[in-house]
Amino acid sequence: MLKHCRKIFVVCILTTLTSLGAFAQDYTTKTYIAKHSSAAQKLMRETGVPASVILAVAIHESAYGNSRIARYLNNHFGIKGKNSSKKIRSAYKGYESPMDSYRDFVGLLQRRKATQPLFEKHDSKDYQSWVKGIARSGYSETSDWSRKVISTIDRYDLEKYDEKTNLN
Repeated sequence: MLKHCRKIFVVCILTTLTSLGAFAQDYTTKTYIAKHSSAAQKLMRETGVPASVILAVAIHESAYGNSRIARYLNNHFGIKGKNSSKKIRSAYKGYESPMDSYRDFVGLLQRRKATQPLFEKHDSKDYQSWVKGIARSGYSETSDWSRKVISTIDRYDLEKYDEKTNLN
């Protein structure tokens, strides 16, 4: 009888944890791309940073919008700074919206001396050079960061978002 109760208890716990995990994820990679690709393309047209790079970095850094800092702070790029969140304690910057996070990422690339040359050297079709340049600038301390970001671009065909369009 005791073994049977333990089995039921374990099944209940596993069911609860599985249910909680399902609710914690708002996005799949596909839904994340669908929701944020137009913002990335808009920023590409404004600044020249490839939309594929913007999307892939956001996907990588925010677990396609499901990380705690993306959900509670609208921070999709792992940018450190102050926040006023009452929900989580974090060293990451808080934003009013995901678009504010996207704009700050591109702004960071424009402001940093180490990434400014990318804007003059590479156009929006050369995503590999952009990713490698961002990695060399020290954006991430992880040694395989550029490989993972490029792999994300390739896996989800994000380079198709680098096509210039007449959309606003």
